[in-house]
Amino acid sequence: MVSRNLVICDQEVRYAAALAEVFMKAKELALGVQVCNSVEQTVKLQEESPVDILLIGSSYPVEDRKKIKAGNVFVLAQSENAAYETNEKLINKYQSGEAIMGAVIEQCTQSGEPERFFLRTAKKQNVRIIGIFSPVHRSKKTGYALKLGKELARTYNVLYLNLEVYGGIGGHFPDAGQTVADALYYSRQEKKHLRAALAGMVKHMGPLDYLLPMRMSEDLKAVEIEEWTGFVEQIAEQSIYEVLILDIDEGIRGVYELLRMCTEIHVAVIKEEVAQAKLFQFEEELHLMGYDDVKQKMVKKELEG
Repeated sequence: MVSRNLVICDQEVRYAAALAEVFMKAKELALGVQVCNSVEQTVKLQEESPVDILLIGSSYPVEDRKKIKAGNVFVLAQSENAAYETNEKLINKYQSGEAIMGAVIEQCTQSGEPERFFLRTAKKQNVRIIGIFSPVHRSKKTGYALKLGKELARTYNVLYLNLEVYGGIGGHFPDAGQTVADALYYSRQEKKHLRAALAGMVKHMGPLDYLLPMRMSEDLKAVEIEEWTGFVEQIAEQSIYEVLILDIDEGIRGVYELLRMCTEIHVAVIKEEVAQAKLFQFEEELHLMGYDDVKQKMVKKELEG
């Protein structure tokens, strides 16, 4: 059930519609999103239902903006010199929609009760955590992971996390945007609201939500296993996601412990002699190191090399 109303009022019709689409794609947000193209239209809408969050173009004069009563007011400014009132917050209009949404969510959660802007999350008994792993490079496991994620996202709320040393930004993923590193930062901060941060960070591949891979390989290698497991546990406990897909690289510290927390592990394999030898060595190492439970969770997925 929608609990809060967000209105975008801007004279640029296409801009307002595109920004509205960004907010509507955020599955976590308990917001009804509406678009207006004049102050008068917004005032009329306000008479029917309260406006909890207003994003309004700075091209509208301050005196006109005062006619609209809203709980949180954000002025979509074209420059830092835009006039605004003390109850208004300036936001750079010409940044990405995700960045605007992230700034709005952060401000709203700081000024009020964070949970009121999000869908209520029922107590989840079993979050499905699917690890995608392979001891063989160039096994096309990332392509498989994304395809699996899209299929599952038709039925469930799914989040894909790329935890590879070289995740391939610019290949499977766009160049711009916040990454797993940014989400990890929020998970480390006790006063930060990870659920709120995720809502403004995730990108979308059709029905599938995902975070961009880390940009620096050394940053990923420096993360302790306790941070990874705590991060995944927080997402499982706080978010609406019913399925997490972890695209895991052997370069992660304590990789076997991360695999251990997965409910199932899909191992990408290819029909090639050297690849089969690497897989055999991996399975032997799991046994020798006391990770037979990890081995039992493995499901081999033969992919074309």
